Amino acid sequence: GFASANGNSSSETFNGKLRLRYNEGDWIHSMDLFGLRSSAEYTRTLDDGSSQRFRQTTAYRYSAAAASGLQLGEHRQLTANARYERDDFATYDRQGSFSLGYGTRLIDADRLLLDAQLGPGVRRTHEAETDQTRTGLIGRSQLDLRYRITDNTALSNNLLVEAGSYNTFAQNDLGLSVSMNDRLALKAGWQARHNSDVADGKRKTDTLTTVNLVYTYK
Repeated sequence: GFASANGNSSSETFNGKLRLRYNEGDWIHSMDLFGLRSSAEYTRTLDDGSSQRFRQTTAYRYSAAAASGLQLGEHRQLTANARYERDDFATYDRQGSFSLGYGTRLIDADRLLLDAQLGPGVRRTHEAETDQTRTGLIGRSQLDLRYRITDNTALSNNLLVEAGSYNTFAQNDLGLSVSMNDRLALKAGWQARHNSDVADGKRKTDTLTTVNLVYTYK
């Protein structure tokens, strides 16, 4: 997704996601990449009365996640998950985690699927304001819901929670996609991210609303 505005005010916003899936025998491998960058240009009046244009970055975040799962049955698996995130405007500007878990399908209907994962892990974070790095144990849970409204319209919701002794991180991704053909789809998304332990003056919850063009290659 990309948006650009020019004229009396200038701003640029970019967001993108790449999702890879690979199956080999009883193994399922995956990788997810995400990036968000936003900048704005504005005019400031200086002390001498003159004006000058400035450009400022207002959002810069990227993340990478990888997972491997061993199928134990039709809808059961053992999983290993790794995640890394960089956010220049958050209390924890760097977060990395690794976890093991057990996954199963809770609902398997014609139009509705609900998968769940649960397990222990370890997380390492860096706090920007105090330059403090901490490592601790976490409990990781994930719920993945997919509901097909019509033949070409689908609703998805993914909830990830990493709960630790000094911070609980939660991210919910809600999406509605409309397929134009087998390859192309339009998707509207809403993301909410929450950290329970943040610095003074920082909000605990951030949201992101996107509209993207999705291309699928199989």
